Amino acid sequence: MDISNIRQLFPILDQKVYGKPLVYFDNAATTQKPQSVIDTLCRYYTTLNSNIHRGAHYLAAQATDEYEQTRRKVQAFINARHSREIVFTRGTTESINLVASSFAEQFIGNGDEVIVSAMEHHSNIVPWQLVCERKGARLRVIPFSDEGILDIKALEGLFNEHTRIVAVNHVSNTLGTVNPIAEIIEMAHSHNVPVLIDGAQAISHRKVDVQKLGCDFYCFSGHKMYGPMGVGVMYGREELLEQMPPYQGGGEMIKDVTFERTTYNELPFKFEAGTPAVGDVLGLSAAIDFINSIGIENIAAYEEELTEYATSQLLKIEGLRIFGTAPEKTSVISFLIGNAHPYDTGTLLDKLGIAVRTGHHCTQPIMDRYGIPGTVRASFAVYNTREEIDTLIAAINRIAPMLL
Repeated sequence: MDISNIRQLFPILDQKVYGKPLVYFDNAATTQKPQSVIDTLCRYYTTLNSNIHRGAHYLAAQATDEYEQTRRKVQAFINARHSREIVFTRGTTESINLVASSFAEQFIGNGDEVIVSAMEHHSNIVPWQLVCERKGARLRVIPFSDEGILDIKALEGLFNEHTRIVAVNHVSNTLGTVNPIAEIIEMAHSHNVPVLIDGAQAISHRKVDVQKLGCDFYCFSGHKMYGPMGVGVMYGREELLEQMPPYQGGGEMIKDVTFERTTYNELPFKFEAGTPAVGDVLGLSAAIDFINSIGIENIAAYEEELTEYATSQLLKIEGLRIFGTAPEKTSVISFLIGNAHPYDTGTLLDKLGIAVRTGHHCTQPIMDRYGIPGTVRASFAVYNTREEIDTLIAAINRIAPMLL
């Protein structure tokens, strides 16, 4: 891959912050957008802007066609069996809330149990807590080791006749751990328990094949895979989606409405109430094209090199601690410099033109596990370089004496 050519596709990278060239290492929060995605958004609003599915005019027909082409493109990207298993949402958070709410209505009752892991993003904890509170169910938690590895033996002991669903992330947004989700899915299915995977941090870093994995739900966001904000995907196995009630009521999700009774639309429209973010969905299509043009396997290999290099260089810095040292990781490194508050570190790095994330990263249980207030998180994407990592290392060496 020619990284310099790839970088030229991202106009935001060609700027300075506080007089320094921008080094963007906050990709786990959101990736930057290639010009092709930006152009697609502009093209929609300048040439196609219209509501989809219900219009008889040219613009509506064209927008509808591109919208549904994107659904089929997503289906191919994650190898779903049918395009009707692809539901567009506002992002991973709404996708998980959709499943939690709708699945619970049909399958979770008083005394039932939901299993999550201790390394989940709040978006894969709080919706299930709300379900448990509403239904009188119980939340069970898979622990993890000091290295950031899920305790699979402990998971086996959590299953019983009351277990209704397992919800775990593919990749930890804080520790970078790639969880053994194929093993977890196989274990859960041996107990006849479905599995939801939070794929927000995996979808742009590794190949996802939902049929090969065998998962029942897979959720992700467009903005973490070089696409626009405000659009995401909930993949659901058709047999389960057919049994689940709608998440929201309104236009599009209906077949027939009277004051006596409403019947619901077929999949996937049953779960897509109201006017969708059409332009953002088309932007997601352009983002998938961008990823496919490079190859997800090539992206994964390059980011692995960056992560290994950054880890080796960071560990040379006296007093620096890395949280999350599992053997299999993606391009996320969380660290602290001595006992310095992560916000202080992040603020100083920002003044040197380096964008990192600081805080608990919406994973407060992880911070409680380590007894820390938060971490500094550097996360990499395909447009990052070794030279940028060298800039980060030099900056940390410069500011460390102020913090230790």
